[in-house]
Amino acid sequence: QPQLVESGGGSVQTGGSLRLSCKASGFRFYSYSMGWFRRGPGNEREGVAVISPRGDGSTYGDSVKGRFTISRDNSANMVYLQMNSLKPEDAAVYYCGRATRAYVLQHLSADGFADWGQGTQVTVSS
Repeated sequence: QPQLVESGGGSVQTGGSLRLSCKASGFRFYSYSMGWFRRGPGNEREGVAVISPRGDGSTYGDSVKGRFTISRDNSANMVYLQMNSLKPEDAAVYYCGRATRAYVLQHLSADGFADWGQGTQVTVSS
């Protein structure tokens, strides 16, 4: 049974940084693209980033390009999201997901993902 557990959320000031982690288990981690999505106060789900199975390709949402970096460690079944230059509009619950469709690297859509974690809260104060 696939399981994803996020951690690393917290409260930071504008301009600060956080590193989110996601521990995966129950599936062949190295075979799947992995991604991060978020759901903010408006309750809309937004694609943040996705990384290819081997970590040699990634795609980012327009609002986080140049500030966030997704990475993975296949030896540890971990995926990370380094978030720099945080803004108040980045405040959200961040979710880790396992991609089940190859198109997610070209089109960052939640429809291509399954097996979400429970989420980790990020708060950014101005």
